[in-house]
Amino acid sequence: MGTAVDWALARRVAARVGGKDPFADSYLADSLEPDLLDLTAQAEELVAIETGLPMLAGEAKARVSDRAGWVDANLASFERLMRPLLGRMDDAADAAQPGWFSRLTEPVAQATGPRIAGVELGALLGWMSGRVIGQYDLLIVEDDNPEDQDWVYYVGPNVLGLEKRYGFPPREFRLWIALHECTHRAQFTGVPWLRPYFLSLVNELLDTVDADPQHLGETVKQLLEKRRSGSGSLKEGGFSTLLASPEQKATLDKMTGLMSLLEGHGDITMDRAGADRIPSQPRFARVMSERRKSASGLNKVIQRVLGFEAKLAQYEEGERFVRALEASGGRELFDQVWTGPEMLPTISEIRSPELWIARAGAAASA
Repeated sequence: MGTAVDWALARRVAARVGGKDPFADSYLADSLEPDLLDLTAQAEELVAIETGLPMLAGEAKARVSDRAGWVDANLASFERLMRPLLGRMDDAADAAQPGWFSRLTEPVAQATGPRIAGVELGALLGWMSGRVIGQYDLLIVEDDNPEDQDWVYYVGPNVLGLEKRYGFPPREFRLWIALHECTHRAQFTGVPWLRPYFLSLVNELLDTVDADPQHLGETVKQLLEKRRSGSGSLKEGGFSTLLASPEQKATLDKMTGLMSLLEGHGDITMDRAGADRIPSQPRFARVMSERRKSASGLNKVIQRVLGFEAKLAQYEEGERFVRALEASGGRELFDQVWTGPEMLPTISEIRSPELWIARAGAAASA
């Protein structure tokens, strides 16, 4: 059995696409790692106080990496996450009954298929590696090495580049970033059912992916026909949404509702938890919001294709949802979202919080 992705090629492509930030050699580079190790510990305590979520998984582990290191971490996460799907794709290829032409070209297909997948994945991660500042690695797999998982990552060159470009006070900006990533860790470790629920949605989505490359080709053909006719929009979530079956779209809607909640809660928490320690945070928030929306040209196209425009909307919609619940019933009402999967908002409820508030009221009086 082969492999559906050339992981080594993906790594090489990502390194070339990611390139190097011209400000990465800042004189402040030496302070980055000790600062972020210290500030991550501070941020975790501040987040616990602000959210009330317990620290059930021990202290956060911080790791400062370059772009290549961030790519390596995400390739490992992708490999862990997609292991069952890639296995099914290999099995489907092994079980196929090719015609005479396919038999002649099979060695070429076996060689080029994984390479094409590697190039595509590498290009995606390489582009993202130039934009990501921090990330919490939530994709825990129980049978893998625990020391390689549950990390809070910071992409050092990108942090330094932003500090230099915009004249951000380094300690303040680094604490602000740490607060956001530690909020995500608090969500997934302080709410015991949340991580397994999220992974169940991911597995549910992957389980419905047709491993037959011919079927995928037909789906892409139908998509292109829709695009030529003017139907089908990339704004709702990129190609992944347009390629999805009705069953997959239902799962994607659940995931979008959840991620909107988590991103909105993360942004609100980072601002509140750091209010007394980060005088510059209003400017940080304004600049980063403008940066998210300011893509143009090729970057704009890439964001739309990959669904980044939809992700950017998650921050604003999620914040509005959290604030609406707090305005209606305070922290007590909002905290009901953590009581179980059944109380998570749908994407429709994220956009119309009064629907969730009515549902929560009906559940309480039942």
